[in-house]
Amino acid sequence: MQPTYTMDDTQWSKLIQNVAYYFDDLTLKRGFQYYKQSRIRSFTMTEPSKINALVEGREDYRVTIDLDSFTRCHCNCPVSGHCKHMAAVLLSFAEQQNRSVQVLANAKAASFLPKTSSSSPVGTDGKHQQQLKEHASRIADGGITEWREYFAFCITPLAHTTRNPEYVDRALSSITKFKPKLSPEMDKLFTLHAHLFLLEKLAKPSANLPGQVAFTSSLGYYTQVAVSELQEAITRLLKSTLPLSPEQEQEYDLWPHIVETLSYLRREMLTESRDRLRDQPSFSLCYDLLWRNWIYPNTGGTKLYLDEIKQLQQAESELGASLSRHAWLLAQSRMYFYLKDDPKAWELLNKAAERPGLHPDELMSFTSPLLDAGEWSRLVGWLVQIGPLLSSRLYNLNNYSNRWEEAVRHLPEAEPQMWNTLATMLPISGEVYEEKLITYEKWQTWMDYQLSIGKLPSEFRVTDLQPMEKNAPEVLLPFYHQAVERFVLDKNRHSYKAAVKLLKRLSKLYKKMKQEERWEEFLIAFTTKHSRLRALQEELRKGKLIP
Repeated sequence: MQPTYTMDDTQWSKLIQNVAYYFDDLTLKRGFQYYKQSRIRSFTMTEPSKINALVEGREDYRVTIDLDSFTRCHCNCPVSGHCKHMAAVLLSFAEQQNRSVQVLANAKAASFLPKTSSSSPVGTDGKHQQQLKEHASRIADGGITEWREYFAFCITPLAHTTRNPEYVDRALSSITKFKPKLSPEMDKLFTLHAHLFLLEKLAKPSANLPGQVAFTSSLGYYTQVAVSELQEAITRLLKSTLPLSPEQEQEYDLWPHIVETLSYLRREMLTESRDRLRDQPSFSLCYDLLWRNWIYPNTGGTKLYLDEIKQLQQAESELGASLSRHAWLLAQSRMYFYLKDDPKAWELLNKAAERPGLHPDELMSFTSPLLDAGEWSRLVGWLVQIGPLLSSRLYNLNNYSNRWEEAVRHLPEAEPQMWNTLATMLPISGEVYEEKLITYEKWQTWMDYQLSIGKLPSEFRVTDLQPMEKNAPEVLLPFYHQAVERFVLDKNRHSYKAAVKLLKRLSKLYKKMKQEERWEEFLIAFTTKHSRLRALQEELRKGKLIP
């Protein structure tokens, strides 16, 4: 439920100071985890500044927040004082107020940030406001270039202020203050460009200097927080729908702006540094989302994609040494993907992956449109192609694994390709490979894999092996037998105890298989073979395996 009132800048600053005073860093970090995990089950404001919420923990806890008096805040969890459940609720409140969750989560440090008079937008003097109005009056009839000139003029008074989330808030406030009424589609595009402009200013500050086009190698902490929030806002905008068709007269005026937007993002994407790959490069992501969500679903025919390929090829000579070949090859691959020329797209993608620089999310992004469209055969082909490219990167393969699940569910005959691809990706794919072997009840293959990599039964929880003990106990016999012999070879008391523990599990398996006689024969041979190991014999007696 949304709050019943809007927090102003003064109240926001007060909230940051209160959180910094009443919460320690560890509690805020734990509260942030609860917030990210969406553990707030209900949120209501029965009166201004009073919040009631239900937070999921070991059980459901009731939280009451008094924004006017933090000493009256309460949670019925065992912790006395201000707890992580309260912190999670406050972070959720900040999000609903369109305030920076990151700043509140780091309130201890944020409370020491240089304060600016953010209660009013920048440029409050009469002359500057008049000039802003004149610039704003040309927005409706202008193109992207005119918009960017307006943005630059709006943020001029902020030139020497700290680049942090507050800087972004004040810049956006100034940009929107005199903005004329636009159609919903044009307003969305205008908002997108305002965010892109600020993203460029923060993450690419050297872009306006001659001969410098790359991102800086390191951003300050609060600048990085502001960049992350801008990226999230841009992603939300580009993932929302935009009715668009150059053939429809009512939207015809919008299409030239889309073309300008594409031209801008193409240039930024092709000159974007790929030194920091913890996240997908910003402008590469924006370029992809523009095509995927705004252009591709609303336009037909091949001319648009062929024209884009020409633009990309022309950019190679225009940009020279500043061209990012990864981005250049990747963008061309996307166009051939839209043209459904998958072999050509794969060829370019493999060239791009020859050297480190591609983010795994960029590879996975090819699968999303196929999943949405239900193109299962193409999806299988793409999963086969990008799997080995992912195997050379530290990446959580759960998303990749889930794509295979969907593909095989709709196209069962593709299952052998899934197994072959995952096997090719070993050892990187080991975790998802093992999970799928168990899910598909391929017990023997699972066991062969464990034996081949030298795993021991002690490396698994009992619950991990229960499915095999129940459904295919015979496959566990070599696993346990081999481990017992390895423990005995260690020749120490601790290993002997581990061996006896496994022997007991073996005894149960043989009994389950109704092969008690075979078990007795093995145990006699085993005790005879190791009769000189007194410590082992003692442990066998303690375990009541021998008299």
